[in-house]
Amino acid sequence: MYRQGDILILPVAAGAVPDEVRTLTPAQRDGRGRLVLALGEMTGHAHALHAPGELLRDPDPLSPDHLHLPSGGRLVHEEHAAISLPKGWYRVVRQREYVPGAVRVVAD
Repeated sequence: MYRQGDILILPVAAGAVPDEVRTLTPAQRDGRGRLVLALGEMTGHAHALHAPGELLRDPDPLSPDHLHLPSGGRLVHEEHAAISLPKGWYRVVRQREYVPGAVRVVAD
């Protein structure tokens, strides 16, 4: 298990990746060629990877995304220590917060 700020990254065994995850559309890389797991709305900083692989984003912002890194990768963010991730599949969970009447992902 890995945590970088408001992002939690959970390893998933290749055989345990649900079939429906593989049908999700891969997220586009940003203009710098990075896979952006989360973008800071206030700061513009990003939890991002420069690595081969794909981020499969669920259309529901409260559902976890899935990350496939066939060669591993290094997760970076301007305000946190970098994290080296071994090759494999991961579930990416954004921290949530309760506001009266709703639950939303945390905005930094």
